Amino acid sequence: MSKTVLVALLVSAAVSGCTSSSAVRTSQNTAIIKTSAAPICGGTGAARVAQKQAAIETIKAGFDRYVITNAASQNNVGVTQLPGQYNTYGTASVYGNYGTYNATTTYQPGPTIVHGTHDQAFAIRMFREGEPGASQALSAKETLGPEWASIVKNGVNVCSS
Repeated sequence: MSKTVLVALLVSAAVSGCTSSSAVRTSQNTAIIKTSAAPICGGTGAARVAQKQAAIETIKAGFDRYVITNAASQNNVGVTQLPGQYNTYGTASVYGNYGTYNATTTYQPGPTIVHGTHDQAFAIRMFREGEPGASQALSAKETLGPEWASIVKNGVNVCSS
């Protein structure tokens, strides 16, 4: 596989969907949200997606509001510089028994590959309207915005706003 094809595949994968999230219910009204985001998203993008996923899971579980009770993050992003190539160009001149050779060598670095993920985990406590503590909790629908029903149905797979 050529370097150009490899770079094209990596860029394509990064653009097509740069996040993934999952939720694990830990009780009737608690859950753990885990999100991984592509390097381009950064830690802030991963946290933003995890927050939206917390809101989605709150609505899916039949609740209205949630509080993030614990959080953890990890940066697993790395950069690899692939080997490059040397190119030498020269000219030769011959004068009788003597010759000269002038050459220039240049180094063309290989592509730089960014790999890994930014990971975010939230523990959430979910509330129904009117329950004790609900007034301090975040509204799941407000977190997702006016298109909340579509977001709940389709999920979040990009880290932009």
